[in-house]
Amino acid sequence: MGTTIQHSRVQQLLEAYFGQFEPELINKLAEHCIIRDFEADQQLMRPGQYFKSTMLIVEGAVKIYREDQDGNEFFMYQLGAGDACALSMICATRNEQSQISAKALEPSKALLVPIALMDELMTGYKTWYYFVLETYRSRFEELLEVVDNIAFKSMDERIEFYLKNQRKLSHSDELALTHQQIATDMNSSREVVSRLLKKMEQRGMVRLGRNTITVLF
Repeated sequence: MGTTIQHSRVQQLLEAYFGQFEPELINKLAEHCIIRDFEADQQLMRPGQYFKSTMLIVEGAVKIYREDQDGNEFFMYQLGAGDACALSMICATRNEQSQISAKALEPSKALLVPIALMDELMTGYKTWYYFVLETYRSRFEELLEVVDNIAFKSMDERIEFYLKNQRKLSHSDELALTHQQIATDMNSSREVVSRLLKKMEQRGMVRLGRNTITVLF
């Protein structure tokens, strides 16, 4: 009975968030995937980790980032429901160690796809093949945007870009973010971020609250 319920639940999640998959693929994944819940701030991946599966996000938000030797974080991109991590796919298929970290920003849920299925999925199901290619393309474009922001834009422009992305991912103008969280993601100081956010508030671009920022632009 438990296996039947699990199969049905996975199938429902796949149909809801990965509706582009062909019915045969959804059934195949429902037979082999397991559902994994993550608490807020829980680590999903760490540098040096080997992967036994890749993840399809079906609930919540996950931050992908790099850490230096001093523990400073460098934000790369964020995943939401309907997304997959291209880097975890690469590491899983090639049996390589992770070079990145991932953390749940809020209570999140993922479907774990076993590494043993990867070759079969790539060769046997066109929708999976195109999904993997699109995932690589999307994450690469996001990384290019991050590089462009660092190389060519001022800090206030980078914060504006960051807030736009957060609004898009959360589907809300009101963001549950602290100034320290933004500073950590942008590898800056809280004081600098707070000063620039205050200027943005004075210009009518945001409204600052207690651990919240409302985006008005």
